[in-house]
Amino acid sequence: MLWIALHLPQLPLEALLRGSLLPEACAVIEGHRIVACDGKAAARGVRAGMSASAALALAPQLRICQRDAAAETEALLGIAAWVMQFTPNVALEFPDVVLLEVSASLKLFGGLARIAGDLREGLAAMGFGASISVAPTPRTACWSVRSGKEALVTDAARIDEALSALPIAVLCDADTLESLEAIGIATVGDLLALPRGGLARRFGQTLLDDLDRARGQLPDPRTFFMPPPRFAAALDLLAEVTQAEALLFAARRLLAQLAGYLAARSGGVQRLVLKLAHRDGGATEIAVGLVTPSRDAEHFTLLVRERLGSIALREPVRRIAIEAADILPLAADNLGLFPDDAGAPGNWDRLIERLRSRLGTEAVHGLGSRPEHRPERASTDAEPGEKQLKLQFGERPFWLFDAPLPIPEVAAVPNYEGPLTLLAGPERIESGWWDDDDIARDYFVARTSTESLVWVYRERRGGGWYLHGLFA
Repeated sequence: MLWIALHLPQLPLEALLRGSLLPEACAVIEGHRIVACDGKAAARGVRAGMSASAALALAPQLRICQRDAAAETEALLGIAAWVMQFTPNVALEFPDVVLLEVSASLKLFGGLARIAGDLREGLAAMGFGASISVAPTPRTACWSVRSGKEALVTDAARIDEALSALPIAVLCDADTLESLEAIGIATVGDLLALPRGGLARRFGQTLLDDLDRARGQLPDPRTFFMPPPRFAAALDLLAEVTQAEALLFAARRLLAQLAGYLAARSGGVQRLVLKLAHRDGGATEIAVGLVTPSRDAEHFTLLVRERLGSIALREPVRRIAIEAADILPLAADNLGLFPDDAGAPGNWDRLIERLRSRLGTEAVHGLGSRPEHRPERASTDAEPGEKQLKLQFGERPFWLFDAPLPIPEVAAVPNYEGPLTLLAGPERIESGWWDDDDIARDYFVARTSTESLVWVYRERRGGGWYLHGLFA
């Protein structure tokens, strides 16, 4: 087995700040002590463990936020669902570590270095910074990364070597730590050199069992994480947003998380909903629809950008959420055996989705056929790609006029930009008696003097010629 441990040392800060870009320095406190701070605060001398009053003395403009344990837990669960795209064997080590067993995933994802790189890149896109350690046992990986050491141990025979350099603080409580330090024990290596019997009598068997699990000499079973059946994630904005376009930064974080969740589920979505919570307690819902299921974060971002650019916020926004309820199966693209120099065909589905996001869903649609012989009633709006009826008609032009245009008849020949030459017809259409809109017409395909093709008909009841459509 091979375990990757992801440690998020700045999780208290990132759980609150990853949706906002603040110009001032920021720190998170628990009680009256700093537990995390950003780079601006650190540059002014603020450090974790410092009192809030001392931090304000160093940085008077420091913005201080209370720690939100619920937000941290929600963020950690979201990361666990996202990393499941690499392996189904994901376990949580609260409050700030996610464990992945990746031995069966190495070949599929291009090796350990490639997986680690993808993990860092993806977490950064969601607004998280992580330290990574690799070891044959989950406990060794977890202890290493929490001690600040990014260990890379792939050989089980080197576990003792990796453990020996770790401080004993990673495996014992404060009372045990104080007792061990009193007898000169500073590292796990020092602890391993002591007689096991004496350790068990003085500090209990639990300490030895933890060591043996880390060394792989005792089983260390883990409860694997199960992703939720639907996606829902939200970010609180520390600064109110008054312009819709400014929400795109936070939306990107959530869309990257959505894409990873969908990859883990081998699925896609055709509809997602942005929920913008306002100062007055109300909310604005923005639905984004797709023609075909997708899990492409960049494509989601383009669609959301178009939608946000077309709305005006009625109130400042304090919270943004994204929800996707219907997860549809979506297989990955198949690759060809040989390279294709012809290039990929145009992606019309994505063009339609972007147009709908910019112009509105009702403004962009396809054309469908109806079981109706009257030309003006034979077509209807339809969803792109929707299955169409197979109807057999004569030659029909793509462009029909809203109302037929009367044209003159000169010397028994219909005229439109000069005399018309009838090429095909007549196609007789008599229909509509049941709804009091019956017609009786003889249609012809005709050529004008400029060599364009038109669709004309002769009214059989009242007489006269009419131009009804143009061929391309």
